[in-house]
Amino acid sequence: MSTTAQVLANQQNAQHSTGPVTQSGKAASSQNNFRHGLTGAFRVLPTENQAEFDELLTSLRAEHQPSTITESILVDNMAQHYWLSQRAQRLQDIAVGAYPSEEKQFALYLRYQSANERAFHRCLQDLLKLRAERRRAQIGFESQKRHAAAESRRELAEKRKQDLHEWAVLLAQAKVDHQYVLTSNARLDGIIASTRENIPLEVQKAA
Repeated sequence: MSTTAQVLANQQNAQHSTGPVTQSGKAASSQNNFRHGLTGAFRVLPTENQAEFDELLTSLRAEHQPSTITESILVDNMAQHYWLSQRAQRLQDIAVGAYPSEEKQFALYLRYQSANERAFHRCLQDLLKLRAERRRAQIGFESQKRHAAAESRRELAEKRKQDLHEWAVLLAQAKVDHQYVLTSNARLDGIIASTRENIPLEVQKAA
């Protein structure tokens, strides 16, 4: 167990080690734990070709044509996971060539490669699944539209049929009324003619 004097001495010594103070020193210090870039936030390493990654990303976007934010994220992740899997493959080659005895390091890079390859295919499957679900929803929506259009046509045809029936009834009624009028007029003419025949001649002359 540390004595009080040792604790005080350690505290005093710590005051003399404040770490890098310049910007370049701080930048170098921030990379002390950075070894292979296979974990943490993705970025293209200074030893890699940024233009090649940009071309890979552009090609994947052109192939899959993402139309939503989610699809764009999945395509971007595919590019990153593929890039990391290739990085892990290169590190395996270096580990085997330069350090044949570094089996643990080789196994580590192999795991990273496998993990990123699986992640790439998982993103691709999620993208295809998302599009399939949207396509099914679109087909269902189109089917509903066709059903609604068919139902509207059926209702319109039924209404037209009812209208034709009503017009037929009205026309038949009009024919009956017309015939009734004709019959009534003929009957009235007969009554008038009969009445005139029975009126005395003197009354007719006076009229």
